[in-house]
Amino acid sequence: MAALTSKPATTWTSLALPALLLAALAGGIAVKTDLIGATPAGPVLDEPMTVEIAPRRFEYRESGEFFRNGFAVDGPVKTVTVRRPLTIMKYQVSAADYRRCVADGACAPAEPGFVPAEAATAPATGVSYDDAMAYAGWLSARTGEIWTLPRDEDLAFAAGTRFPDDALGVDINSTNPAERWLADYRREAARKASRDPVPQPLGRFGENEFGLADFAGNVWEWTATCHRRVNLDKAGRVVNDVSSCGIYIASGKHRAAMSSFVRNPKGGGCAVGVPPDNVGFRLVKDTRWYAPLLVALKEKGFSF
Repeated sequence: MAALTSKPATTWTSLALPALLLAALAGGIAVKTDLIGATPAGPVLDEPMTVEIAPRRFEYRESGEFFRNGFAVDGPVKTVTVRRPLTIMKYQVSAADYRRCVADGACAPAEPGFVPAEAATAPATGVSYDDAMAYAGWLSARTGEIWTLPRDEDLAFAAGTRFPDDALGVDINSTNPAERWLADYRREAARKASRDPVPQPLGRFGENEFGLADFAGNVWEWTATCHRRVNLDKAGRVVNDVSSCGIYIASGKHRAAMSSFVRNPKGGGCAVGVPPDNVGFRLVKDTRWYAPLLVALKEKGFSF
């Protein structure tokens, strides 16, 4: 049985769950009940409205910048098999709910200057990745459940037909840089033409086939996915894959790579391409029975 140690930043890539549980218990790793699963800290909040996305197989184009033989190429499409339901907020976190976190002293105030059409029912915008993470911790403490930012792949799974395809559509074997430049120019020009700077009320953009509301409206959503730069050889094999985890993917009408501290994407900080109109977020609920243990292990410095 593999043994757990308290060495920081250890990555466990192939550890069986029973061994993990037994080793954790033997090492005396305690689950913090003031954050998860037991008695919530402070006044209890009602859980936000969620939708449950049933397991299925779906096609997913990997996020990141991909280069083959020195030329930019589209990320590969892979078939993903999801074997358990995903519980995700139906709507983006509202400005009103975010202000409750601010009033509690757990979240920093949102960036001023964002004036939604109907402030009472607007999504929270002017918030960074760090702000979204703080809100997730606060909501977990106030509901007794575990809430986290979704991965880009989770959003693709939940968004279904509304998820954007960032492909340039250029032949992967083409060595003509003009083809890629023109394709990229057309794509970026289309993105600029579709900009709508004023956040719209929750529900304004309707629901997808799974009941998820407002995805790919004019509010992009923070994810927990780090930006990647991947180099491929002539045969398409990965030569190196470098993740930048100070930069995270925000998904909406298109994907955008954003520095974690950026709150106003129009003010700079978009690492790649046209910046989003607005950035907000929604959370997923971790319903796995062993999720509290994973949280406790991460607090001890382990990663998975």
